[in-house]
Amino acid sequence: MFNPNTAVKQISEHPAANNIVSVITRILLAYIFIVAGWGKLSAYAATAGYMESMGVPGALLPLTILVELGGGLALLFGFQARLAALGLAVFSLITAFIFHSGAEDGINFMKNLAMSGGLLFLMLHGAGKVSIDQLLEKK
Repeated sequence: MFNPNTAVKQISEHPAANNIVSVITRILLAYIFIVAGWGKLSAYAATAGYMESMGVPGALLPLTILVELGGGLALLFGFQARLAALGLAVFSLITAFIFHSGAEDGINFMKNLAMSGGLLFLMLHGAGKVSIDQLLEKK
C-alpha cells in the first residue's frame, strides 16, 4: 500500500533535496528578520517611540536591530546558524509576549510562536551543507 509519508521521507533523504530544502528553510526564516531589522533602521525614531509606548526602553533598539538584521543575515548565509536560530527563537518568544499578546494581535502572536518552532528545529539540525558553517567545519 502506498504511504505518502514514506514517499516524502525518501525524497527528503536524498542529499540534493536535503541541501535545497535547507537553503530554502534558511531563506524563508531569515527574510522576516532582515526586512524587520532594516525597517527599524530606516524608521529609527518611530520604532523607538513605539517600543517606549509598549514599555520597552528605546535604548534597546540598536540591540533589536542587531538581533534581527544580524541574526537574519547569519541565518541566510548559514553562519553560526545554530546560535543565530536559538537567539532568534528566544527573541521571537519574548517579542510575542511583549508586543503581540493582546487579543487583537493573535495572528502575530501565533506567527512568532511558529517561527520559534522552526528556528528551534534549525538550531537542532544546523544550516546544512550549503552554508558558511559547513565550509568552516571542513577546515
